[in-house]
This record gives sequence, C-alpha cells and structure tokens, in this order.
Amino acid sequence: MSNRHLNPVPPGAQWRESAKRALVTETEGMRQLIAALDGPLGDALAQSAEVIRKAKGRVVMTGMGKSGHIARKIAATLASTGTPASFVHPAEASHGDLGMITPDDVVVMISNSGESPELRDILTYARRFAVPLIAITSAPESTLGKEADIVLPLPRAREACPNGLAPTTSTLLQMALGDALAIALLEDKGFSAHDFRKFHPGGKLGAQLKHVRDIMHAREELPLGPESMTMPDVLIVMTRRSYGCFGVVGADGALVGIVTDGDLRRNMAPDLLNRTAGAVMTKAPKTIGPDALASEALEQLNSLKITSLFVIDAEKRPVGLVHIHDLLRIGLV
Repeated sequence: MSNRHLNPVPPGAQWRESAKRALVTETEGMRQLIAALDGPLGDALAQSAEVIRKAKGRVVMTGMGKSGHIARKIAATLASTGTPASFVHPAEASHGDLGMITPDDVVVMISNSGESPELRDILTYARRFAVPLIAITSAPESTLGKEADIVLPLPRAREACPNGLAPTTSTLLQMALGDALAIALLEDKGFSAHDFRKFHPGGKLGAQLKHVRDIMHAREELPLGPESMTMPDVLIVMTRRSYGCFGVVGADGALVGIVTDGDLRRNMAPDLLNRTAGAVMTKAPKTIGPDALASEALEQLNSLKITSLFVIDAEKRPVGLVHIHDLLRIGLV
C-alpha cells in the first residue's frame, strides 16, 4: 500500500512536549484529588465504604460513554478484591437489565456532568425501590448529585485535551477514586494475598500466588539418603531423580545437608567415589516451607543462584522439592 498520500511528520514536531503537557495536566488533577480527600470528598468516601460494607448484595456500577468504561473497570477491581460487584449498562437497563438490581445492592453511578439522560431510568429505579445510590461526579449540584444519597465530588480539574472537551483528566480521577474505594474496602476486610489467589487462579499473577505445596514434588520422589551413603550410590540416586541434587538426612529424618553438582565439582578427586555423602555435602542447606508462595521460592532461587530447594516441615524433615522447572511450568518465570 502506497503511503505517498500520508502527511509526513514535520521536522522538529513536538510530540514529546505534547505528551508531557498532557501528563502534567493530569498529574495536577491527581494532586487536587488527593487534597480533596481532606475535605468533603474524604467524608463521603468513608460514608460510601461503610454503606457498601454493610450491604447484603452487590455494588452495581454504571455510567455512560467514557464514564461507563471506567465504571466497568471499577466493578472488576472491586470483584477481584473481595467486594462483589457488577456493571449494568444504562441502555441495557432500560430494556430489562434493571431486574439485575435489587434493594440489597448499592448503585454507584459515574457521570462527570451528572446530567447524562441515559442514566435516568436507573436513577428513577434506585429511588423508587430505595436502593442506596452513590454518585461520582464533578457537579454535586446536578440532577444526579441532588438525587444521590452520597455524592463523591470530584475536583473540577482541567482536561488534558487542549480544547477542554475529551474526557481525560476527569476519567483518570474517576478511576483513581474507584481504586481508592476498592483498596479501602480491601483493607477493611483484611483481604490477604491468599484470598486474592481465589479470584486470580490464571496467568502469571495466579502463578505467583500459588503455594509451594501446590507445585512441589512429593517426598516419595525425592533424592534422599543418610550421611553414610557412599558416593557411587549418591550419584545413582541423583541421576535417577534428575533434580541435580541429593538431600542428606540425619537419624531423626531431618535434612542436615545437600549434595549438588557444584559439590561434586568442588570435591572432584581420585578418592571421591570412596567418600560418603556426609563428607561431601554442604551443611545447613537453604530450604523453604510448604506454605510459602511460589513467588518467594522464585526469589530465593534467583538470589541464591540455585535451581532447586528442599521443602521442609516444622521438624526440618524434607516433605518435598521445588525446582526452577516447576516455576517455568506454571508460567511464573
């Protein structure tokens, strides 16, 4: 396809400066939002969190246009952090989806102007059935602001668009405020990384939140033996298991040392095969517990520059082994 009809980029075009101006403008809007939390906005945020925390149903997010996209994202963030939430499109609500909203829910409506006509039916429905209504708007005096039970007033920050028309700074502030509300609710619940994993089982994030016990090789697969085992037998076990290591256990079953490929190289001598595991092993090897996260195992393997870790119980007995290949298999690396 010929590009002779495309306008060439003029020499010295200030694309970088234009981008910086947009980001500076949006950053100033964020500063205004943070400052506003020390006033009525902060009070309204606390009231909103309390209403949502006590609700028996879900948070129903809604909005039109760009605000609708933000509302959908906030619903997803709330749901993934332990606050049941969904998005209802205003146009679909007028054609049956109002039935998705119950008196046990809380409606959070986003509109910069507070006058979007498409929101009318949801607003009317919420008032008719006494569904708590929270408004996120830059116009508290608008129809939405007057009808809402709680108004989260956004600062009237300047849009990054030089014409002051395209929703840019305003939508950024909507999303940031939604994130702040979600995190406040998360912290109130004491929502932990273990809870987070329930809603994020897939992808790299899900892999990071897996426990070591979920991916480790079980005890019956482990290359283990006593300190008295001769090195020819140690090499046979190491070769058979293919983990590149051998765990040395004491009389009580506790892990007392490890023989690795590196130990074999360091002890390479004519008498190596006449020695025992206890004479070649590295004492007090690095280990990990079964309840640790897979991400912690990866951090240890990387920082120690090793490829495997024995997993031990409270009595320091080996119950499993995690190898770098296991982390590759689940997509963590």
